Amino acid sequence: MRRRTRRSYNSYGTRGSRKIWKILLGILIVIVLIAGWGAWKVFTPYQPDETAAAALAEIADTVKVNEQEHWLSFEPAKRSGSGVILYPGALVKPESYAPLARRLAEKGHHVIIAKMPLNLALISPDLANEVLKAYPEEAFVIGGHSLGGVMAARYAAAHSDQIKGVFFLASYPDNKGNLKDKNLPVISLLGSDDGVIQMKNVQSGRTYLPANTLYFTVEGGNHAQFGSYGAQKGDNPAKISAVEQWNQTVTALQDWMKESVDSASKNP
Repeated sequence: MRRRTRRSYNSYGTRGSRKIWKILLGILIVIVLIAGWGAWKVFTPYQPDETAAAALAEIADTVKVNEQEHWLSFEPAKRSGSGVILYPGALVKPESYAPLARRLAEKGHHVIIAKMPLNLALISPDLANEVLKAYPEEAFVIGGHSLGGVMAARYAAAHSDQIKGVFFLASYPDNKGNLKDKNLPVISLLGSDDGVIQMKNVQSGRTYLPANTLYFTVEGGNHAQFGSYGAQKGDNPAKISAVEQWNQTVTALQDWMKESVDSASKNP
């Protein structure tokens, strides 16, 4: 009787252990699937819309579009003024800024849109180094949209002798991007109906900007329309068209470069 009882007990214990392990394995698989789905949702980038695709594909004698491993280049046939390095916003595909880049290039500016790993400028904030090495004879301003602007400011703060100016599109600097004493021209553009940017961060960021910083408000503009990737979560609807927001942005940037950046380079 004792032997039978012992065998019965062992058999029950083995079956019970296997059942527990199967349950635990099932739970683990569910956790992994949920985590994977969550990561996919979080890190899925905003895609360029049809307007952005058209700006990339458009063939014109005035602007040549080239794609390199680490950036998109919009080269004007006749260059006038400083080149522009643009860091995209977080989780926004670089192609999304093609309409803005093409408009700047049509005004004579060589525009470089950085292609960030995982579409996060935070991962490769020094990518501008490669651009400057590729075009050693050109002068560039640097800036970015949203998180891209924060990272661009950090780069400019650490390489102020290599950059001619800094611009912010719905963005601001943090302590690591302190430009207050860097003697660089700076312009900050913000849409009046931006629903994404935290205004407290914008206000605190101004403590890291020089006194002569230019501030420009795109009336009726929002956060997403600095690019061309559709609506962004948390943003407010814009009261103006994307085309109007791009045109206002290009005019403000061009005037700033002409008056504050290029003139300063000619008269050091």
